[in-house]
Amino acid sequence: MARIAVIGAGAGAMAAAARLAVAGHRVAVYERSETYGGSLGRHARDGFVFDTGPSLLHLPAVYRDLFVKTGKEPLERCVTLTQVDPASRHLFADGTTVSLPNASRAGVVGALDTGLGQGAGARWAGLLDRAGTAWDRSRRPLLEEPLPEHLEGLGQDPYPAVRRRRLLRQARRARTLAEVGAWELADPRLAALLDGYALSYGLDPRHAPAAAALLPYMEQTFGSWYVAGGLRELAGAMYERCLLRRVTFAFGAEVVRVTEKDGRASGVELADGTHVDADHVVLGAQPGPELMPGQAWGAKERPVAGRAPVPGRFTVMLSLRGAREAGAAHRTVVHCQDGPAEQRAVFGGRIAEGPTVTVLRPDDPATRPDEAHEAVTLTATVAPHGPVDWTDPAARERFADVLIGRAARTVPGLRERVLRTEVRTPAETAADTGAAGGSVPAPALAGAAGGFLHPGNRTALPGLYLAGGWSHPGGGPAHAGMSGALVAGLVVEGDGFRGSR
Repeated sequence: MARIAVIGAGAGAMAAAARLAVAGHRVAVYERSETYGGSLGRHARDGFVFDTGPSLLHLPAVYRDLFVKTGKEPLERCVTLTQVDPASRHLFADGTTVSLPNASRAGVVGALDTGLGQGAGARWAGLLDRAGTAWDRSRRPLLEEPLPEHLEGLGQDPYPAVRRRRLLRQARRARTLAEVGAWELADPRLAALLDGYALSYGLDPRHAPAAAALLPYMEQTFGSWYVAGGLRELAGAMYERCLLRRVTFAFGAEVVRVTEKDGRASGVELADGTHVDADHVVLGAQPGPELMPGQAWGAKERPVAGRAPVPGRFTVMLSLRGAREAGAAHRTVVHCQDGPAEQRAVFGGRIAEGPTVTVLRPDDPATRPDEAHEAVTLTATVAPHGPVDWTDPAARERFADVLIGRAARTVPGLRERVLRTEVRTPAETAADTGAAGGSVPAPALAGAAGGFLHPGNRTALPGLYLAGGWSHPGGGPAHAGMSGALVAGLVVEGDGFRGSR
């Protein structure tokens, strides 16, 4: 039985902790805040309940596997999962609207043909077919295996972009997601749809590799799922599973340093000066030199032209009078007028004038005090705290008002229904999670010479491992859960571990 110290109580860290405890290890989690969940937070007031982080679950098989492997109660007995249908409604700049069904390729094709004109569905289906090829080529090394020492395979873009003929020039393929949208979709609204997926994950379509087409492919192939009560309920179920497996938690326990002895990790030092011995340390937070001065983290990220500080999320939580109207979509994306201008602002450290806004309206009694009220959440991808001062009250109020104005295009009588407006910015994310600037990590992508990968789960310091969104295979609940499985496999099976089969 090994002693294992886990830093942080986010999804990836708890996934690793539960699996390691089942393997017979003694696991203790040290969390700087007063609660578990990391980015899977919750805000509740006067009967209104809001997720403060991700709100939908993709690739639920990741958590089904976790719950099967760590106890008798499967995931569906611990939380209630429902498919969101339609998966998303899209309001484009020209006023066109399209509702995309959940996990139905034929349904998506038909909806796009009806909403955008004959042929739009076929062009989108062609993109998803090529993204499916990229999925088959990269799934195991990108998501299910530890990051290899040599990145030649993942440095190559797996997306088989269509070769484009150019007058008097040699034909070439799209290299970025923006080029894929412009060259292969032949409709600015389809291109905006594609760009919107990247932006929602914090990726710049102008620089993200063509392999970012995997993001809509995964959502539209495996579906979008809502957890009753909000995604925070999933964090609660993971916490209960950890407790069941005798994982111990210390909240308000900030780790300031990973200690080293004889060339390997030997434990952690807390802010109050306490030292905890451990045979292995799992870091479930953003890695950095402050935790291990002078230590090379073994990060696999490589600089890519045009990369900018990782953006965060601006969230407006609206407590509304009046019932949710019948047929309202759970998720509506209000696309911006000028995508490149928004991207230049977000990734250039400025506030966008006309942002893309995601409007979340769950039909869930647990989120509202009664049927005569509604809880609505608005989110936008924004520059992190630092380049923009998100503690400035005037800037916060102005931008929140912009989001409400754009959301009013899809929520009837929105402004007149508002009882209370509460705002959460990257400044709050930074304070709550410790992520620099309140940045939110994106999923890992193949291509671009490995520049969109994350640090590997095994570090250069023996005995120290990385889990969570800031490590391989990247951000988002599903990817974080995968990282926990990879770390557990590396600890239990050693360097010979090659991923689940």
